[in-house]
Amino acid sequence: MTETASPAAPPPLKFRTKFLYGVGSMAYGVKDVAFRAYLLWFYNYVIGAPAALVSLAILVALIFDAISDPIVGQISDGLRTRWGRRHPLMYASAVPAALSFYLLWHPPGGLEGWNLFFYLAILSSLVRTFITLYEIPSSALAPELSTNYDDRTSIASYRYFFGYLGGIGMSVMALWIWLAPTEEYPIGQLNPAGYLTFGLVGALLMISTVLLSTLGTHHRIKYLRQLPPPKRRNPLETLALMARTFGNKPFLAILGFGVLKYTAIGMASALSLYFGTLFWGFNSRELAIMAADPLLGAVIALVAAPLISKKLGKRNAAFALAVAAIVFGVTPFVLRLNGLFFENGDPLLLPVLFAILSVYSACGISSAILVHAMIGDVIDESSLRTGRRAEGLFYAANSFMQKCVTGFGLMAAGILLTVVNLPERAQPGDVDPASVDLLATLYVPSVAFLYIAGALFLHFYRIDRSSHEANLEALKAREAAEAAAAQPEESPGVQP
Repeated sequence: MTETASPAAPPPLKFRTKFLYGVGSMAYGVKDVAFRAYLLWFYNYVIGAPAALVSLAILVALIFDAISDPIVGQISDGLRTRWGRRHPLMYASAVPAALSFYLLWHPPGGLEGWNLFFYLAILSSLVRTFITLYEIPSSALAPELSTNYDDRTSIASYRYFFGYLGGIGMSVMALWIWLAPTEEYPIGQLNPAGYLTFGLVGALLMISTVLLSTLGTHHRIKYLRQLPPPKRRNPLETLALMARTFGNKPFLAILGFGVLKYTAIGMASALSLYFGTLFWGFNSRELAIMAADPLLGAVIALVAAPLISKKLGKRNAAFALAVAAIVFGVTPFVLRLNGLFFENGDPLLLPVLFAILSVYSACGISSAILVHAMIGDVIDESSLRTGRRAEGLFYAANSFMQKCVTGFGLMAAGILLTVVNLPERAQPGDVDPASVDLLATLYVPSVAFLYIAGALFLHFYRIDRSSHEANLEALKAREAAEAAAAQPEESPGVQP
């Protein structure tokens, strides 16, 4: 399949469009924090289902979701409608995503055992699939909104900012308001009413932000590249095409970076409550404050990522920021283990740690923003080599990678917890401090190795500003040649 030029020269992308495009990622952020931090706890501790059964149901949903990602990406790339390839799927996702998320937190009374397992597995799979129906086409829309090297970084900045705003905002509100201790529930995390509110507010945020973002970018449809109907292929041909697409060397460099980095992120996320409670000695309100540090980091990254990218280029900036992130991320642990940091209970511990980890978050998020923008540049190079636009497929692969390796990070965290032999469900005062120190001692080199080794893969990413602009010129030349070849030849005049 060859590509054709867009029907009209697009006007410059305005702030309003970037802003509204980014708003839609709040839905993904809400889903992400719900599954990472609250779903297992809710069904296990609040509903009373066995942890093994709940974990199995969530695993089933994760596997189903990972499989659906490339399928949705392929469907989006092949779709041809008067509303383009992306917007019909984005519109279609809003109501079912919100409804399934709401029902996830309202299981029917009396369900238990395998009946509860099937309810959780089905609803979790539906939530993840319907969010994918929005997230993959929306991600694929980013490089279509603008081909400009710097514009793409700016677009990704808004996307990541609102993703963190949705997820971290929901988490902070949950811990500070809906799950705050009450007379009936002194441990607020056990209050069922808080999770009902969590489900309702999350559902309303999903439907409103998805529709707002989709409507806010609808006016750009007429400027998107128009493609002929895709060639019909059998499953083996489709798999071969996908393999050729994913064999792109710059994309493999990004993939190598992402696999290791997101494994580290998964490990850090899984251990955050352990370190917050047992290593730093924070209470629930202090944990709520600490949960907000990625949000401040996202605000910083919104401004910093585009500026640093213009100065260093996307690849060099992504590498430098990843290394800086891990330096700030492990420094407080190294200082504490060597007796050089504030002790638990010191009034300066919380603000200083919050400041350091906010910089860590800003660096990590900025690096992720640049990598997201780099995928858009990879798509142009791939299109030049293969003659096929595959935005949905590339971003589906990126999404698949993030979900799978975050699971590896959770598994790695479980291994560390097993090695140090922390007692299950023990009160903080009953845990041996030596075991907690050993956990931190093992965590620091593990997460540092994953981050730095991953960043080294970026050495093999060779698309910079000049080569990207050369790719765009070559694509324009090919489009012009194809358009000229498609025009009917003039018939010679009839001689009298």
